Amino acid sequence: MPKVRTKDLLENFQFDLISGEEGINRPITTSDISRPGIEMTGYFRYYPQERVQLLGKTEISYFNQLSDAEKSERMASLCTEVTPAIIISRDMDVPHELLEESEKAGVPVLKSQLKTTRLSSHLTNFLEGKLAPTTAVHGVLVDIYGVGVLIIGKSGVGKSETALELVKRGHRLVADDCVEIRQEDQDTLIGNSPELIEHLLEIRGLGIINVMTLFGAGAVRSNKRITLVIDLELWDPKKQYDRVGLEEEKMKIIDTDLTKLTVPVRPGRNLAVIIEVAAMNFRLKRMGVNAAEQFTNKLANVIVSNEEKEKEK
Repeated sequence: MPKVRTKDLLENFQFDLISGEEGINRPITTSDISRPGIEMTGYFRYYPQERVQLLGKTEISYFNQLSDAEKSERMASLCTEVTPAIIISRDMDVPHELLEESEKAGVPVLKSQLKTTRLSSHLTNFLEGKLAPTTAVHGVLVDIYGVGVLIIGKSGVGKSETALELVKRGHRLVADDCVEIRQEDQDTLIGNSPELIEHLLEIRGLGIINVMTLFGAGAVRSNKRITLVIDLELWDPKKQYDRVGLEEEKMKIIDTDLTKLTVPVRPGRNLAVIIEVAAMNFRLKRMGVNAAEQFTNKLANVIVSNEEKEKEK
């Protein structure tokens, strides 16, 4: 199923539908917007017909200088069977040649009062959000001190219970059980909750609770950029866990690599506090403060100093 259709533009922007109503269900497959300036001169070899076409003051003023035959020919070439929409900005008059050809080809013609550059920016942002690559991950997403922390792990390891404790400590829940993730930029992952389970937490033995009802609107948020992954796993005595923090593991979601920390779970460990500190430490590292590196450097200096003293003896 297409993610976006022309009618979605009508519903989300204050456009006037001028003609081509039969094409409002046409799919929009790319977030790129085309301003067909060179096409107005008659050059259609590389015409991106699958894009939304945006006609501004420059294109319309040039079009008005053409002969009647050229006007009809250009608009006929502009209106193809896959063109999702042609938008006129600045509330300018729609050429009657465009009205005729759009009705023949079933291409919706829309009109906006916005200036061309601003309209192009709004359309691009909207389409990039809707057409971004998406996936779903089993886990919990919490906003901790401004850091979007995705908590993953096997079922029953304690993800939801940890999220509940984090909410009690003043942090904000984004999603529980299923996190929908979309890649809005090359290295930007935005997570949100499916609408059906938004603001809900499932606690074994207690059932489903509504976090917003219990803790208030300040305890939830609708979406958050994911920057850190915490993997909860049952403590394995045979496994060597990182005790210094120099090693940095990565987890790839869609096309983005995220920092991943593996936290072993066993009785007596306060996971909420550990994850809270992990988020704060992650923020410090992004500011250039790395406690593990500082400790390692100090240790290396002490070892070198002791070796030099031994040689002097």
